This record gives sequence, C-alpha cells and structure tokens, in this order.
Amino acid sequence: MIFITAKFRVRPEHADRWPEIARDFTEATRAEPGCLWYDWSRSLDDPNEYVLVEAFRDDDAGAAHVGSEHFRTAQRELPRYLAETPRIVNAKVDQDGWSELGELAVE
Repeated sequence: MIFITAKFRVRPEHADRWPEIARDFTEATRAEPGCLWYDWSRSLDDPNEYVLVEAFRDDDAGAAHVGSEHFRTAQRELPRYLAETPRIVNAKVDQDGWSELGELAVE
C-alpha cells in the first residue's frame, strides 16, 4: 500500500473550521475504491496543525486519487486556508492494513 502522513498548518482564523472546510474533499477521497483510509487529527501541541493519515491500495489507486476532479478542486480551494505548504511523508508499505502494536497489547 501507499502510506502517507501529512501535516497541514491552517491559518488560525480557520483552524476550528478545518474539518468542515475539508469535508467535501475528505468524503470524496474516502469514497474512492482504492482508498484504504483517510483520517484527520488535530495536533495536541499546535491547535492550528492538523495531521492527515491516509493509505491507498497501490500505485494505481494513488494515481487515481491525484488525478481526480475532487483533488483538482482541493488544489484550487484549500491553499487559501493554509499558513504554509503542507509537509508530507510518503512510503510504500508491504501490508494492506493496520498491524497490532504488540508492545501495548490489551489482554
């Protein structure tokens, strides 16, 4: 799978509304057949930063995502709400879902 984590620094005046601002893009991405997950979290240290954790089945699914109309719309619409260009980590991982964190196993 393609595993991606990205940090989005949102302008302070838009930070509380970011989930609503990104809702259409989030929902459209989650509906893509190759999307395994697409989840936002707000930073505990910086209320203006959101972390996106996403995964796509394979290269074809990733290409379909980047080539989609909703991706192009997000490219046009979302930057106005951001304080800086998002930072990203993108990696191919040889698995198709989450593994258990054995060091913190719940009995």
